[in-house]
Formats: sequence, C-alpha cells, structure tokens
Amino acid sequence: MPELPEVEALVVDLRGRLDGRAIARVDLATFSALKTFDPPLQAVHGAFVDGVHRHGKFLDIEAGGVHLVLHLARAGWIRWRDEVPKVPPKPSNKSPLAARIVLDDGSGLDITEAGTRKSLAMYVVRSPADVEGIARLGPDPLSDDFTPATLSAILDAAGRAQLKGVLRQQGTIAGIGNAYSDEILHVARMSPFAPASGLDDEARQVLYDAIRSTLGDAVRRSVGHGAADLKGEKKAHMAVHGRTGETCPVCGDVVREVSFADSSLQYCATCQTGGKPLADRRTSRFLK
Repeated sequence: MPELPEVEALVVDLRGRLDGRAIARVDLATFSALKTFDPPLQAVHGAFVDGVHRHGKFLDIEAGGVHLVLHLARAGWIRWRDEVPKVPPKPSNKSPLAARIVLDDGSGLDITEAGTRKSLAMYVVRSPADVEGIARLGPDPLSDDFTPATLSAILDAAGRAQLKGVLRQQGTIAGIGNAYSDEILHVARMSPFAPASGLDDEARQVLYDAIRSTLGDAVRRSVGHGAADLKGEKKAHMAVHGRTGETCPVCGDVVREVSFADSSLQYCATCQTGGKPLADRRTSRFLK
C-alpha cells in the first residue's frame, strides 16, 4: 500500500509532469472506482492543472476549480504513459485499469489496481474536505504542527490502545500504514502491542523522533524517483517489514511475524520485546 513517503514522491513527480498541462478527459474503466457524482467527472475535462497535493495517503489533482482526489488503497498504483491509446478503454471490473487521465499532449496516467478486491477510490469534489476520509484525518506527522506535545496528547487520548494501531489510525495520525508503523516501532525499539498511554516522557520523545526520522528519510529517498521505481525503493529500505525470517540489520536476530485475518506485522524480538516473541493471534492470545 502506498503510504505517506510514496504518495509524497508521486505528488512531486506529478507536479513536474502536469505543470502547464490540461486534462483532455478522464476515462473510467471501473465504474465502482468513482465515489462521487456532483461535480461530474467531466468537470475536469479541458481544465488546466492548477496543482498536485497530498492529504495523508490521498493524492489530489486540482484542475478547473475542482479536485480529482485519489486513494490508491492496498493495491492501487499510478503508471505514467508518454502516449496513451487513442481508443478509450472498455469498462471492465476484471481489468486492473481503474481509470485513465488523458492530457492535452497525448500523454497521461493509468490508475491501476491489482487483484480482485477493488478498494481504490476516486472523487471529484469542490474541496478536499468534501472527501470524508480527508475531513477526518489526524495531523500530518511531517508538518510543523506535529510536535512532541501533539504526539503526547494523541497517546494520552488513546489510553491502553496498542501502539501499532495508534500509528496506523488515519484519524489520529495521517499517512502511516502497516509498513512504516513496523519500521517506526523497530527504530524506536518498542513492542507493537505496548499500550500508548504507558510510555513515559523519555519514551514519547524516542517515538516522536522515530516517526519524524523514519518518514523523513523515506521521503528524501523517494522524491526524485518516478512512479515505476517507488515500490522497489520502498521495499529495498525496509528493515523488518516484509522480511519475515530474514536477519535484523541492527542486532542479527531473526525477523518475526504476527499474522491477522488480512494482514501481518513484522518485528524483531531482541530489539523490540526484550527477546520475547509475540504469539500469533491465529492460534493464541498476544504475549504482553
């Protein structure tokens, strides 16, 4: 799933590509991807691109006084095409193509989603805040407004909720997903299941620094890469996420996994849980 660093890199890349360009049309290949009807999709047709922005994990293309907002969900992506086919795609729920943005010079963007579980969402709105998911976003963790005091208030409000879930909750902190929450907690040397409000002042500062450094470093590595390279860039720099059974680059212990119904997390027991493995929820309760 694209998270804050990848979406930020996409925004920077698209700003350069879309500068001075107009949207000739948007071809909808998967009808279920479009979540709004007013303004209509045609509202961006013929409009010059005024800007490209990020809101958490949402990508926002502003054109003609409205916003074409994309949430790429778990399996969505954007592919740049120097030349798009002249014939619009035939709508099909079986095709990975969800929509195509055609620009005035014949180039464009293919918005795709792999797999059969279709969660990618497209909105045409007058204001980004008209998208419910954007309206309820928490603070951006790389913004100047996200201070140690901001994080401390979030942890207090979360009570005994587990740190992993707090970091991933978009209404609490915007832009962090499954992968970077694993990485942040590894850098902070904290258990994914530690209670949020149980951290003392020193631990809260450590977590704050881990959030800012992990995401900031990922953005710096990602910006400048085209969309085609971002997935590989992200995977290559993961220390624990997606590396079950491999060696922790910090201590040399094996990277372990806890699986859920539709996702999993990875961690290092030596670095994060005092050497004590966490039990897999599929077979037993979590070890504290």
